[in-house]
Amino acid sequence: MKVSLSIVTYNTLIADLDKVLNSIKQTSQEWTLYIIDNSPNKELEKFFQDDKRIIYHFNNSNIGFGAGHNMAIELSLQAGFDFHFVVNPDIYFNEDIITPMINYINKNKDVGMMMPEVLFASGEIQYLPKLLPSPFSILRRKLKWPKASFEKFICKYELRNVSRNEIIEVPILSGCFSLLNLKIIEEIGGYDEKFFMYFEDFDLSRRVHEKYKTLYFPKVSVYHGYESGANKNLKLFKIFFSSAITYFNKWGWFFDHERDKINTTITKALSLKSSTC
Repeated sequence: MKVSLSIVTYNTLIADLDKVLNSIKQTSQEWTLYIIDNSPNKELEKFFQDDKRIIYHFNNSNIGFGAGHNMAIELSLQAGFDFHFVVNPDIYFNEDIITPMINYINKNKDVGMMMPEVLFASGEIQYLPKLLPSPFSILRRKLKWPKASFEKFICKYELRNVSRNEIIEVPILSGCFSLLNLKIIEEIGGYDEKFFMYFEDFDLSRRVHEKYKTLYFPKVSVYHGYESGANKNLKLFKIFFSSAITYFNKWGWFFDHERDKINTTITKALSLKSSTC
């Protein structure tokens, strides 16, 4: 089965690109990789020019994460692909994890979006699937306060008490590595380009989840060089803050009955499979 993938680059390190490309090459599937380069120059082009499976597109401006991947999604639709992977350049994996994900989504036509287990380089799990956020949950996650109740809060919000072996439906999936059913994305729409970076994956997950399944698929794992840039860089924090405002302006701030309904449904469904954090 032919699959497409996309990576949006911005002055990306060659070492990172080498790792992610070597990971992709492990799959038994036929693949096409779209490189959407938001860098200020075309220095990265030479790294991809020898592989005909890679299509390089230089934007000559930083149009953002979602807009970049939307370009690749549109090209994938035009080329007739059914499934598409959104991949961060700091992702890598040690075996063919593409084939099992494709096999699963191909057999389950009601799945619109799914993601694997994501690990730090150390092997420690990154808790990326989440409940739908409220302004309070975003603020509490950043501040880690009040300490007395933070652990209980983060355990529930990040679904930390769910078995690592269970395929589960969750309303928020991370955009660092996700598989999209392109027929469903064509219906729902791609990333909302109002988000330059951050929260675009929250928004897309929520829109897909309204009509189709959004699954966490921990049967396979990838490694992610998670930098938490918004906690370390003032410019990135400002982008994060702006995207949060955009998200809550769109979906509702303190009164979001649909959020409450979805989170309650997910929490009840998962409580039967849960253990203590």
